[in-house]
Amino acid sequence: MDDISAWRSLASDDVNAAVHEGRGVENGALVLEFDLAGTAGYAAATRKLPTEAPDDFEISFWMRGESGRNNLEVKFVDASGDNVWWYRRANYDFTGEWRLVRIRKREIEFAWGPTSERTLRRFDSIEFVVTAGEAGGRGRLWFDRLAIKPLEPPPADARFIATASSAQERHPPAHAIDGKPQTSWRSQPGAQQLQIDMQHPKEFGGLEIDWTPDLHASAYGIELSMDGVEWRRVRTVETGNGGRDSHLLPESEARYIRITMPESALGYGVREVHVRDLQFGASPNAFIASLAQNAKRGCYPRAYMGEQTYWTIVGVDGGQHESMLSEDGALELRKGSFSLEPVMRVDGEWLSWADVDIDHSLADGYLPIPSVHWRRAGVSLDVTAYASGAPGAEVTHAVYRIENEMRAPQRITLALLVRPFQVNPPAQFLNVAAGVSPIEDLSFANGAAVVNGQARVFPRNGPHDFRAASFEAGPPCEWLREPMSAPEAVHDESGLASGALLYEFELPAGGAREVVLDLPLDGDRAPDAASLEHTASKWREKLNRVALSMPPEEQAVHDTLRTALAHVLINRDGPALQPGSRAYERSWIRDAAMTSEMLLRLGQQDVVEEFLRWYAPYQFSTGKIPCCVDRRGADPIPENDSQGEFLFLVHETYRYGRNMALLHDMWPAVRRTVEYMEKLRRSERIAKNQVGERKAFYGLMPASISHEGYAAKPMHSYWDNFWALAGYEAAVHIARTLGHEEHMRSYIAARDDFRADLYRSLDAAMKEHAIDYLPGAAELGDFDPTSTTIALSPLGEQQMLPPPALHATFERYWANFTERRESADWDVYTPYEWRNVAAFIRLGWRERAQELIAFFMNDRRPAEWNQWAEVVGREARRSRFIGDMPHGWVASDFGRSVLDMLAYERLADEALVLAPGAPARWVRQGFSVEGLWTPFGRLTYSLVVQGDRRVFNVESLDAPRGGVVIAWPEDAAPQEQSIERGQGRWIGTEMRITELPFTASFAR
Repeated sequence: MDDISAWRSLASDDVNAAVHEGRGVENGALVLEFDLAGTAGYAAATRKLPTEAPDDFEISFWMRGESGRNNLEVKFVDASGDNVWWYRRANYDFTGEWRLVRIRKREIEFAWGPTSERTLRRFDSIEFVVTAGEAGGRGRLWFDRLAIKPLEPPPADARFIATASSAQERHPPAHAIDGKPQTSWRSQPGAQQLQIDMQHPKEFGGLEIDWTPDLHASAYGIELSMDGVEWRRVRTVETGNGGRDSHLLPESEARYIRITMPESALGYGVREVHVRDLQFGASPNAFIASLAQNAKRGCYPRAYMGEQTYWTIVGVDGGQHESMLSEDGALELRKGSFSLEPVMRVDGEWLSWADVDIDHSLADGYLPIPSVHWRRAGVSLDVTAYASGAPGAEVTHAVYRIENEMRAPQRITLALLVRPFQVNPPAQFLNVAAGVSPIEDLSFANGAAVVNGQARVFPRNGPHDFRAASFEAGPPCEWLREPMSAPEAVHDESGLASGALLYEFELPAGGAREVVLDLPLDGDRAPDAASLEHTASKWREKLNRVALSMPPEEQAVHDTLRTALAHVLINRDGPALQPGSRAYERSWIRDAAMTSEMLLRLGQQDVVEEFLRWYAPYQFSTGKIPCCVDRRGADPIPENDSQGEFLFLVHETYRYGRNMALLHDMWPAVRRTVEYMEKLRRSERIAKNQVGERKAFYGLMPASISHEGYAAKPMHSYWDNFWALAGYEAAVHIARTLGHEEHMRSYIAARDDFRADLYRSLDAAMKEHAIDYLPGAAELGDFDPTSTTIALSPLGEQQMLPPPALHATFERYWANFTERRESADWDVYTPYEWRNVAAFIRLGWRERAQELIAFFMNDRRPAEWNQWAEVVGREARRSRFIGDMPHGWVASDFGRSVLDMLAYERLADEALVLAPGAPARWVRQGFSVEGLWTPFGRLTYSLVVQGDRRVFNVESLDAPRGGVVIAWPEDAAPQEQSIERGQGRWIGTEMRITELPFTASFAR
């Protein structure tokens, strides 16, 4: 650190960073000054430092800071620059005092890169990085005395030595560590200490104590020491109940362990003390999972038993917070919070989710008001959740309805458990700490359950009792069975306290009772008690602005479309459209552009305009459109689809809303965006290969990681470039609409040049990789039809793409799909594949599209909740990361494909095509569309079966230049027809309407 000249600063877009020398622990030190400028960006100090890493090592440095809570990263980059390893600490508490930071090899993770070597063995450079966390803003960090130290492997475990302050000869302390459950240590009466010498410093993650029955310590302390002289207290227990006491002690290192127990007239007995490895205490989630493996099924949530769990969200349109209801009936109030979990006692037996039959529903089959239904032993329990209130003041309401279905009276106890677990399961690791949610303080006061000092649970009908317990009492499935006094409050330093609101019911035959909880999501005041019916009425109005009538067997599709719209609206925070409420609680322009296309068609223009006005000001000074924005600001990661998506969205929003004021307001951002795209395009036009011929990526947008499949290394993705072409096209129309003719001509020239380069690139890549399909990336020649779909929709390039390659691409996808459908030899897929339905419709593959729909609809989980996660696994109970659920972008891919079945705009001939995806069976049953928004006005049409006639009716709208076309669902045009209103003529199986309104009658 003494030679600051070896270091240089790095910074993302619009962030300022500088390095210089400062005062350190001894002499000089490296100082990194930064100003994150309201972005989600980064500042870094980096230098070349070629290093061969020892087999095991520790990297250390001294650090101090003048900064709020921001994210600290130390990155290790190999000589290629492509492969990165890192040490990360989110929202690090930088202090003004010098602090020694020690990083063990096991704490360094592989970040990204194409290498298959995930262990850090060598690096070429090092980076100290600060990224925007809770604070953002500006600050300074000091670094000094950077060192790497080889670590010797610990000696083979010596036999532990146990000593005690006193012991009987027949029960020596050694029996507490001999691994034999039939032996035990038995102390003399009085205060006691049991000390374990592990013979050398040892890293471990926890401790478990097996007590001898009736000789346990209800109060005791655990202390650690490296030398046996200086001790530190790591756990204080006050309400132990015997059996096995498990203690989470993450990242502990000591030679000595001491258990200190107070006076006892009987003495103490310990069967075994288990020193658990680092994995046991790797995290609170790992700790609970280890306990769940040995507990009765149902004592812990399903996720801790290694089983996949599913959930849905509960919230209001545009709310800041969303609750989550699990398929088993647990309710998480808001992101990162505790949960409420029901259990009930029937005939003296406590029943959990593991002991009942469970099914699910939504109000009216589609409203975002979910219910979980339990059935067991003649008793039913229905758990229903809904939300009310304005954004920023949301309240979730939980209704528990318990019914006696027997012909005789029953005494039933309902316990609503307050538990330190999120519904969001531990496997959900992205951008959120899922799983355990600490509860250190729990009580019931003034008619509400108070969690960590805040009143959070307000029962409308007060419980008969409230019980709270610290972690030492075990899980509720144990302490609910035991008679115990109800403490007014409990404090648990482990953060794993729990409690229960208890309701006792004497239910007559057929009798039912309800318990309603009001749960304010922000603040701790008793909320207003909004009714379920009022909430349902508001959602019905919002979700039915477009009226569809489909054959009865398609009702699930119609219901799911309305639910998908609701989930998109709930996932958004204020104006910020977001694909999820947990892992993906950020706004991507990519997701928003495609989601907005669905919203515009379903009459949600105000939602899209709000988003656009909110997002546009985050544009960087360079003209670059951020890939995403969150509460920290704009993300600087270069994803070169963003510019095209932004321009496309501006134009589409205008086309549906005809808001010229919006277009005028967006014009400066549009100009800067096109200028930035031109800079990117020119940077790749200079690329030539060794013989002077154009490379496959000549003239494209530069390589980026916008496609998650290219996260390891940026690629020249055709996803980026089709979106760029859409952006150029949109810019031409925007300039023409606003009368900026000079810009329009410039944009036309740029668009035409770019289109020519794009198609030359596609041809070159196909030849280079000897493939007959459209590739995903120029360098790879990879097969990625779901990404390729955007060339058809929304870009509309179907007539420009080489027909053999286009058909080969989707024929290959069809072959892969049918193989997967008929095989058990696959693991996961992403429901983004819904986009292929829209592609099939444009290719005229109606029946194939229907087969895709049937397959994907079958993978809603639970099916009655009308939703998909981002990842769908063949094995429904295999635990994995599944992304947010419901996933808003997937919902929009589904929604756009369903709407394309009914109508889409065919850009090749500028026609509005009706019923392009309607299967032939629909013409035998009839269907209708009322009020579907299009760029030409609201579309209403119907096919009605009347006796031996079929009547097709289309109401007036401002027809596009190419007219309105009925894509007749059958293989041939009807033989007999009578045009009763308007004009039209058959061209093959298409009726091209030239005058509206239009009514034609056909024989059945």
